[in-house]
Amino acid sequence: MPKSIFYHAGCPVCISAENDLIELIGKDQLDIIHLGEQTAKIPEAEKAGVKSVPAVLTPNGHVLHINFGASLEDLKN
Repeated sequence: MPKSIFYHAGCPVCISAENDLIELIGKDQLDIIHLGEQTAKIPEAEKAGVKSVPAVLTPNGHVLHINFGASLEDLKN
């Protein structure tokens, strides 16, 4: 079964959301991508529909924007 993907930038809101998601769905069902450190993954996130982080891409391809922490444009600069 495909995993959900959690995209974040390392801010306190993102870390809190990461911990909550791990508690909710389990670390084994979640890939975690820190876009501040893994900038090569930004195009992948954009293609999936991620506009800002923190965000979760569900196995069904739906993007759930949790809170507005940073736009992907901000992470590119």
